[in-house]
Amino acid sequence: MINLNVPMKTILIAWLILTICVTCPFAKEDPRQTAKKDSRPIEFVDITSSAGIKWGFRTLAPGTRYLIETMGGGGGFIDYNGDGFLDIYLVCYSQTPQTDRQSRLKDVLYRNNGDGTFTDVTESAGISSSMLGMGLAVGDYNNDGWPDIYITGYGASKLYLNTGKGSFTDVTARAGVDNKQWGTSAAFFDYDNDGYLDLFVCNYLSFDPDGKVACDFFERRPYCYLARFKGSASVLYHNNRDGTFTDVSEKAGIAEHIGKGLGVIAFDYNSDGKMDIFQANDGVPNFLFRNNGDGTFPEVALEADCALDPNGSVRGGMGVDAEDLDGDGYQDIFVTNFSQQTNAFWHNNGDGTFDETTNELGLGRISYVMSGFGTRFFDYNNDGLVDLFVLNGHPFEPINKVFPETTYAEPPFLFENIGKGFREVAALHGAPLKKSYLGRGLAVGDIDNDGDSDLLLLNAGEPPVLLRNDGGNKNHWLGVKLVGTKSNRDGIGAKVTISAGGRQRSKELLGGTSYCSASDQRLLFGIGNNEKIDALTVHWPSGQVTTSKDVAIDRYVTIREDMSSPTRR
Repeated sequence: MINLNVPMKTILIAWLILTICVTCPFAKEDPRQTAKKDSRPIEFVDITSSAGIKWGFRTLAPGTRYLIETMGGGGGFIDYNGDGFLDIYLVCYSQTPQTDRQSRLKDVLYRNNGDGTFTDVTESAGISSSMLGMGLAVGDYNNDGWPDIYITGYGASKLYLNTGKGSFTDVTARAGVDNKQWGTSAAFFDYDNDGYLDLFVCNYLSFDPDGKVACDFFERRPYCYLARFKGSASVLYHNNRDGTFTDVSEKAGIAEHIGKGLGVIAFDYNSDGKMDIFQANDGVPNFLFRNNGDGTFPEVALEADCALDPNGSVRGGMGVDAEDLDGDGYQDIFVTNFSQQTNAFWHNNGDGTFDETTNELGLGRISYVMSGFGTRFFDYNNDGLVDLFVLNGHPFEPINKVFPETTYAEPPFLFENIGKGFREVAALHGAPLKKSYLGRGLAVGDIDNDGDSDLLLLNAGEPPVLLRNDGGNKNHWLGVKLVGTKSNRDGIGAKVTISAGGRQRSKELLGGTSYCSASDQRLLFGIGNNEKIDALTVHWPSGQVTTSKDVAIDRYVTIREDMSSPTRR
């Protein structure tokens, strides 16, 4: 009701201001200023227990074998039954009997019931892996519409074929992918664009836990200097399109490079339409394998300036992710590193080289005393600015007595993108982010399909932690699921670009990422207060381009390579 005691001139001015504000274009506004106003803080809530996740280690093996177990902690998300809800797979990284259990633990698969709870379906799904496991990679390698699983580990790896009937079959031997080294992270990707996913496996150290071990002992615990161990060459498997793979590491030029690989991403760093490989190495220079398009991959990290720190020294690379942070069309790289070093952010210059801008972005000094492992870029508050999560945890239990400023369990980082850099805000977003963890693997995914990203923290000697994002969907969003037809079924390697409010943002569906973990393969865009997507374009690995106009928001859509418009899911 209008107050008749207020002068008409004042009313007209107020009406004019309101009209201008309603009709002003979003393109002239900072995306943080267009966010829906809600004073409630976003919280990450620990739902591990209420969700029914009971798997986890509390005891690791004493002695030299501990070096293997302390590096473990992989797993992640997979929609194994195609119901639209992300399920959870956890990798068994220890064979040490637990004090509160009669038998040794093994891998476990939890089915998402769609109501906030999960059910252990390991037995009915045919999962039988019981080894010193490490990492998880998910990909539909035979293009039948059902995601398959590759598990890396010490001395063995496993490939599980999804039958499409709620179960898996171990096809490792038949497929020819039994990597018998110490496998860590792995990535499915299509390096020759033939429409079938190939497989890259990082290998770590040449290590015999029962032989002579080059370790010193501190308080009766082994402290192993990595420089005393030989590294290993990683492996590239080519998909033969008949259910089998061929080891092409030597032909591709991968086998001649000895590293200590822990993290991997498959991405197109030079935007030439061919997926390349970045490998984060522990204590030796990182690798950047450039895809020549003829089956060969020269290693170019030194000339690309992403092998070493700015002083020319090696770092202990653990986890890795990539994102086009500044929207220039080229993927930048982020690597987590060991303590007494900083993490590393490399800006892609678009000419085949990178500049390290870690400190300028606020990601350097704060990470110096931490050991970073799993990491992912994601927009936790959907404001349209991509944020970054880092899971920390030191491998050496008595480290605090050697370096007083460094602890064994460490708090995670949630780096909020403030437009010209990042600020660390973990403690502001829920009690679980104020805690310390023996962090290793990290997976990001929307477990309840509410439009914001949830977190799975995978730890060494501790149970996993499932964190639900409450409030991240206060801003608008769009989720995109890709289905390739000429390209690989998962659409790995595709680049999705959205236009909203006069801005364009792009994401590439990467292979690998993080540390020994698999995240949601759907691409989730935060779009602030924009009410619609003006245009959505997918550039597929095949060269096909799919464009849709006026896409509705706050939902997941499925984009097929052979369709003209998206379908809602």
